Amino acid sequence: MVALTPISRKPVSFYVPVTGAAGAVAGLFVGTANGSGLLGVVIGAVVMAALAFVLTTVVRNETIGRWATLVGLAVVGYFMGGIPAMLIGAAFGWFFGWFVFWLYEGRYRAKVAPYLTPGQVLWHFTFRVICGAIFVFLITPILVVMPLSFNAENFFTFTPEMLRFDPAGYSLKHYKDFFNSSDWQGAVWNSLKIAPAATLLSVSFGTLAAIGLSQPHVPFRRAIMAVLISPMIVPLIISAAGMYFFYSRVGLQGTTLGVILAHAALGIPFVIITVTATLVGFDRSLTRAAANMGANPVTTFFRVQMPLILPGVISGGLFAFITSFDEVVVVLFVGSAGQKTLPWQMFTGLREQISPTILAVATILVGISICLLTVVELLRRRSERLRGMSPG
Repeated sequence: MVALTPISRKPVSFYVPVTGAAGAVAGLFVGTANGSGLLGVVIGAVVMAALAFVLTTVVRNETIGRWATLVGLAVVGYFMGGIPAMLIGAAFGWFFGWFVFWLYEGRYRAKVAPYLTPGQVLWHFTFRVICGAIFVFLITPILVVMPLSFNAENFFTFTPEMLRFDPAGYSLKHYKDFFNSSDWQGAVWNSLKIAPAATLLSVSFGTLAAIGLSQPHVPFRRAIMAVLISPMIVPLIISAAGMYFFYSRVGLQGTTLGVILAHAALGIPFVIITVTATLVGFDRSLTRAAANMGANPVTTFFRVQMPLILPGVISGGLFAFITSFDEVVVVLFVGSAGQKTLPWQMFTGLREQISPTILAVATILVGISICLLTVVELLRRRSERLRGMSPG
């Protein structure tokens, strides 16, 4: 048996400055919100460093220290900005109450390899902090839009009633406008007609292309692959302009079929990439065994190959569906008023009439995207289990 290394308490010269640095980051946000980011950095660093020293040398009890920090910062936040600031202060209090003792008792080394140097441990957590900061940066606009969709007023900003968490400041009227408006519902039905058809074409052609390009004897595989995935690489405005001039010559400009074909072309690269990734671990001896047993190529594909690559096919189809459902640039070029999709209606609402209903629609689309991406992740894990790349 391997003996566990006891966790030793760290010196003041380590955890106090680190806590102060984290407090400076928190103070930057609080100070910026109150008009002075530099002052917030200084106050945050000093207060959190002092807090770390007091909790570990005077209080020493982690449970008491964490609760005292949570309550103290919540009270400070309440006096600074009411209930919203109180909730933010409570969150900071919970974090710093845990963070101080996590550093002080050396628990940060519990789940890292014992042979790592201090510099490697520092980079280990720094990398995670950077990833978390990027995630927060990307997710913040979504977190702002979703509460605004429940605004009782026709504003794109938080009203005083919303900031006070007054129920009178919140309403579902923008969602009612969305479901009761003929323009919005017509755009939804257009999207629901175009996106599934485009997805079906993308999955059919993309899957066949991926299977064909996975064969080693196919000539110019790399060049063909580059051409097929070029719609993902080429700027969308260039693809849209090219489709516009081509469709004008062949009579597909302003037709539903033209929009479907355009969206299918945009979705095919996603299907090719996901199916190709699934085929990397595919055992080709299974198809040869099926052929030896007398199965024709079509039977072999549907009975042997398709069940194993199905997670990748469905994942590619979901990506193609999202691409078609959310696309606006191409449909502006190749579509007409009869093919006004939901993103087109949102774009029109921003350009011609500022309607908060857009926020409600955006929130609904975010929910749909989250559900679809969850399905993609579940399918990815199932695909790995089927190929023996992860434990069942």
